Amino acid sequence: MKIQERTGAGNNRSSAPVQPTMGERLPSPPRERKPALAALAVLLILVGALGATMLVLRAGDRIEVIKVTGDIQAGESVGSKVESVLVADDAGVNYIKWNQLETLRGLKAKSTIYAGTLVIGQMFGPKSSLADGKAIVGLSLKEGQYPEGIQSGDLVAAYQVGNTGSSNSNSDSDDETGSGSTGSAGSSDTPIVDDARVTYVPDGKGDSTISSTNQRITVTVDESDAAALARAAAANQVALVKVPGN
Repeated sequence: MKIQERTGAGNNRSSAPVQPTMGERLPSPPRERKPALAALAVLLILVGALGATMLVLRAGDRIEVIKVTGDIQAGESVGSKVESVLVADDAGVNYIKWNQLETLRGLKAKSTIYAGTLVIGQMFGPKSSLADGKAIVGLSLKEGQYPEGIQSGDLVAAYQVGNTGSSNSNSDSDDETGSGSTGSAGSSDTPIVDDARVTYVPDGKGDSTISSTNQRITVTVDESDAAALARAAAANQVALVKVPGN
């Protein structure tokens, strides 16, 4: 009798599935394998490794060359306006290497070279290549005959200053007409040259002066103005003034 009751009690139990107890994990479905994605990942790793290897190899092929740090005018040497930079070696480019700097300093720029330019052999030669109709004139100027801070590339006007025979005669003539001139000014208010280009100013490292007071400055002018400017320079009667265009 007891056995039947127990059996009957079991028959009355609910057929609902048994819920998992706290802490138990539900079974997860099997993961789907994707061989194509795995192969792509391996390929990307290989490409990255190859790229890193190429960068290391290219870094080993770099050379030390010369870079210009300031504008260099035609006929001017590099002086101290240089620094060394590393670039990839290229057999098609005639770079001037850093260990050739002293040789380069003995050469002259064939044309204007601007700051930031990497120097190649074709830019320099034993002498500059002046444009047709141009001439280079050297000046020896005292303080006060040139503006402070003058440098290569500046555009200047050259005036004749001081007493000359012609100015004195002009002064006498002016006195006779009553206009009055003291003779202390130059021969004319018109510049000898109104658009001279400064091509050389010493960098102050030993060759900046002829004497304790004179400064060596070189300018490029029209060939037709060169003689008058040279005569005034020989008489120490030239003053330079910066003009618009700088």
